[in-house]
Amino acid sequence: MRAVVLVGGFGTRLRPLTLTVPKQMLPVGHVTMLEQVVARLGAAGVTEVVLSLGYRPDVFLEAFPEGTCAGVRLRYAQEPEPLDTAGAIAFAAREAGIDETFLAVNGDVLTALDVGALWARHRALGGLATIALTPVEDPSRYGVVATDDAGRVLAFVEKPAPGTAPSNLINAGTYVLEPGVLDRVPAGEPRSIERCTFPELVGDEALFAVSSDAYWLDAGTPSTYLQANLDLVDGLADGAVEGVSGSAVVSGSAVVGHSVVGDGAQIGAGAVVTDSVIMPGAVVATGAVVEGSIVGGRSVVGEGAQLTGCSVVGFDQKVEPSAVHRGSLVPPEEQWQ
Repeated sequence: MRAVVLVGGFGTRLRPLTLTVPKQMLPVGHVTMLEQVVARLGAAGVTEVVLSLGYRPDVFLEAFPEGTCAGVRLRYAQEPEPLDTAGAIAFAAREAGIDETFLAVNGDVLTALDVGALWARHRALGGLATIALTPVEDPSRYGVVATDDAGRVLAFVEKPAPGTAPSNLINAGTYVLEPGVLDRVPAGEPRSIERCTFPELVGDEALFAVSSDAYWLDAGTPSTYLQANLDLVDGLADGAVEGVSGSAVVSGSAVVGHSVVGDGAQIGAGAVVTDSVIMPGAVVATGAVVEGSIVGGRSVVGEGAQLTGCSVVGFDQKVEPSAVHRGSLVPPEEQWQ
């Protein structure tokens, strides 16, 4: 199996973390989000992943100089301009010479979906495309799907108004596609697979879907990114990790609970870190408090400072001593360039 993984977006919802680092290269647990995604694909039998690159391609190239990720061979396809989801998938598939059934995956979705079972079901259904579905409480933020008893998609509604969704099953961001789908995407033109390609396939009765209750999380916002890390600590995401890295330095008088503390991070005397992510190389100084928040790599939270309410500190930043932040972004939006 071969897979196209979409990693070209700007990650605007995760700024300021993504001002310098693509979101798929942010750590989840103690490896990058991309490694989490690719490891799952590799376990399902995927032998080559084509990364559809856009924003900051250099970061990916530098991170995987040997051309492998989680034991899976990588190929790169860099968009000349943003081509949206269908355009990006088609561009990457053409660049890699894909001419048979393949997978396409959103690079910011973490899931325990049985990809092999989805692939087998696609073969059995015989359509041009089969999409994975997952149930959610509020489907209005997503692409909502209604199917018949055979799994054929009857309607594909992207982000319907609250209360108007035809079901609570949403597009889970993993697709099995036949190369014929690529023929529907003009080369070099931006096109959305959710708003254009899938509705066209519905009209031709060629789109199927398979629902799953497996763990699923779109880790593209600060709150869900934080949840993705804590779910790993809790063992909810198909495998638990130790929250505190073995190379982190934690003072004996510090309190660290239900958090991920990355490689080489330092937690000072009397500091309190709970329900948070402290990325590699970051420092939480003496007496500082970090609750339910994210501290980017190599940033320093000064003595006695407080970060709460899903505050987000970008990479290489400094939170001044005794500063109080609740739901804040550091640096603030007006300082972004």
